[in-house]
Amino acid sequence: MLKKSKIKLYIFIRKFRYQNPQIFIYLTSTLIGIIGGISAVVIKNMVTLTEELVYHNSKIRFNYWTIFFPAIGILLTILFIKYFVKNDISHGVAKVLYAISKNRSKIEKQNTYSSIISSSLTVGFGGSVGLEAPIVYTGAAIGSNIAQQLNLTLKLRTLFIACGCSAAIAGIFKAPIAAIIFSLEVIMLDLSMWSLIPILISSTTGALISYFFMGDKISFYFAVFEPFDKTKIPFYIVLGIFCGLFSLYFVKINRVIEKKLSEQKNIYFKACLGGLGLGILIFILPPLFGEGYVGLQHLMGNYPNTIMSNSIFFSLDDNSFSLICFLLILLFIKVIASSLTTASGGIGGVFAPALFTGGILGYIFAKIINLLQWFKLSEHNFTLVGMAGVMSGIMHAPFTSIFLIAEITGGYTLLFPLIVVSTIAYLVKYKFDKYSVYTYSLRKNNQLITHNKDKEAIRRLNIYDLIDQSFTTIPLTLTLSELVKTVLPNSNKNLFVVEKNTGEFVGIIQIDDILDILLDKSKYENLRVADLVIPPPATISLNQDNESIFKVFDKTDAWYLPVIDNSKYLGMLSKSKLLQKYRKLIVDFSED
Repeated sequence: MLKKSKIKLYIFIRKFRYQNPQIFIYLTSTLIGIIGGISAVVIKNMVTLTEELVYHNSKIRFNYWTIFFPAIGILLTILFIKYFVKNDISHGVAKVLYAISKNRSKIEKQNTYSSIISSSLTVGFGGSVGLEAPIVYTGAAIGSNIAQQLNLTLKLRTLFIACGCSAAIAGIFKAPIAAIIFSLEVIMLDLSMWSLIPILISSTTGALISYFFMGDKISFYFAVFEPFDKTKIPFYIVLGIFCGLFSLYFVKINRVIEKKLSEQKNIYFKACLGGLGLGILIFILPPLFGEGYVGLQHLMGNYPNTIMSNSIFFSLDDNSFSLICFLLILLFIKVIASSLTTASGGIGGVFAPALFTGGILGYIFAKIINLLQWFKLSEHNFTLVGMAGVMSGIMHAPFTSIFLIAEITGGYTLLFPLIVVSTIAYLVKYKFDKYSVYTYSLRKNNQLITHNKDKEAIRRLNIYDLIDQSFTTIPLTLTLSELVKTVLPNSNKNLFVVEKNTGEFVGIIQIDDILDILLDKSKYENLRVADLVIPPPATISLNQDNESIFKVFDKTDAWYLPVIDNSKYLGMLSKSKLLQKYRKLIVDFSED
């Protein structure tokens, strides 16, 4: 009975989809928004609950034995992933980009919940990372799996992945506009009204769900804005440069630590090593605990020195110099703490660390200028603008950074300085390092998605599937007579591949090139294949990226090129097949 009901429901949905395609997309994006918003609420509450269970007494957090808690959280995360998930779920945003670029926008069903549980364990026990990357991966998995269940096209799967990401970000930050821009700036291939409306629906729905369950307070709703003063623009420009340089430091340190810890193959030892290091850092600098938003709120409150509470630095004189020294140490160590968390096996993202370090950098900058008594700068405003600057540099997402800070602070008073700092920070970082924290590893493995539809179509081609193995291979020692009598009559090709007895590729023979010889029978017994073989204009390697393969075909003007792997012939690659598959992908991307 239940099976019949499912079949009837599936038939009804399918019929409705074809009769009302636009309404179907809007309703599906609403459903994704609801589930994505609920996921954001769940992950926030699970982290809060985990923290309360582990650190049920505020004094517990500052005992010596709590140094081991982050390591315990990372170990629990690793065990959950190893025995229940059985798949790598780290670097959530990069995983989403990979799924779109290389896996036809398909994400496994278990990822609709695995990142929620694992990041709750990591962050709840003190991991110095954010929840945004895990919830983005969760939202993307929700969108992808709904699309897969409904047997939708690649384009709709990709669209609903973006809808899920938007709903999740909007639910976490209550910032629907920033969530939309994040999906278009970081996740999506192309911007069109066709894709914008469903993303808008999902984003708004996710934010409304969050407001309904978690109240209407905005993260930094109490921040006091001072009127924007255009005479301070030079200081915002300088801050943008500092934010860009710090973003470069952030990603470089992150890559170094991840590379070093990846050399350790024992995952349990790595978790203990990284977790204990993190625990020690948190004990010395308590604001490193978790996402760090509480520390930012202290900094923007009436008594910023309270950020040093419960640290070994709290006994220092309550003056601005002590605070600046503490914040400088915190600024650079936060990057190490965040990198240790993820590199040792914890699950989390760089959203929160970027906002945390950016806020501290902006505050330090304004505080130093004020102490010099040259000018009077708003420490609140520079803290908020610094958050956008570092986030823009690390993520290469200036638009997302601008609108996120504007929304979570409850207004657009700082829009102009946000634009200035975010743009400059991005440009400075891009000057020295062209890849964001999300795209670096993907680019190394030729898995990077692009916003250029032509390039993306080329990169999505699976070259291995296009290899033609129907071409006849002949030995180097074969005589011309044997070639004419035994090989040519059984083949409809005019090109033959020549190999040594060991299977090593030698070259090719094209019949059109030796027609004059074939017409002279007196040469049949005297000539061998070795006398006729020529090297191809070029060879293709499976290690080459797709763009370089197209360039090789253009340069050689060849229609067929052999694919070689370790001197072994694998097959022929046809230019016509490449172009045919490329055109099909372009049509898939472009159709509305």
